Amino acid sequence: MNKNNMIKNILVVLTSHADLGDTGEKTGFWVEELAAPYYVFLDAGMNVTLASPAGGKPPIDPKSADESMQTDATRRFDADDAAQQALATTVKLGDVKEQDFDAVFYPGGHGPLWDLTDNQTSIDLLAAFIANNKPVSAVCHASAALLNVKTSEGEYVIKGKAVTGFSNTEEDAVQLTDIVPFLLEDELVKRGGDYQKVSDWTPFAIQDGLIITGQNPASSAMVAEKLIAHA
Repeated sequence: MNKNNMIKNILVVLTSHADLGDTGEKTGFWVEELAAPYYVFLDAGMNVTLASPAGGKPPIDPKSADESMQTDATRRFDADDAAQQALATTVKLGDVKEQDFDAVFYPGGHGPLWDLTDNQTSIDLLAAFIANNKPVSAVCHASAALLNVKTSEGEYVIKGKAVTGFSNTEEDAVQLTDIVPFLLEDELVKRGGDYQKVSDWTPFAIQDGLIITGQNPASSAMVAEKLIAHA
């Protein structure tokens, strides 16, 4: 790590939303999208604070806990008592102050589409990070948290910026196109974002100024690495 790097304290914001639309199924955050970045940050000597709109333990998307979805990072996270304690006791987002952190990261899962897109506390927090020249990052569906963030001039922060997030073809592949409240790719384009993507499920992360985004779960560590490299 660059010793001159200004990033030391990282805020990680998780969803508190557990219901997958009206399907009766559950959603939440995708475990790998927290676990992989969590250890990228920790292993680089960063301090990590977990937060969520409701505080306490955020819901895990049950599909992401399936054995077929496990990685070295998720297994490490599941066996890490300190990590599990941090997850069980996330700080309430309303109690978080931007000035206490150097950067922010939003893991995905479908949950953020419902509770972080229009969450004014989250919107104000992200706007404050950007206004104070601090990087903001998100992966997969969590790019939705950036949709309604505006600059002090009233422009969408992603307008004209290279961004990515879960693609329409990936949403179709998981058969949730008709379940989600909106298609993230479409909404990023509507806000003036320069939406970019690669083949489905291929790792892809992009940085444009202070905004760092990743396309899908496989991109989460890449986003984290770009975030801590930001000086």
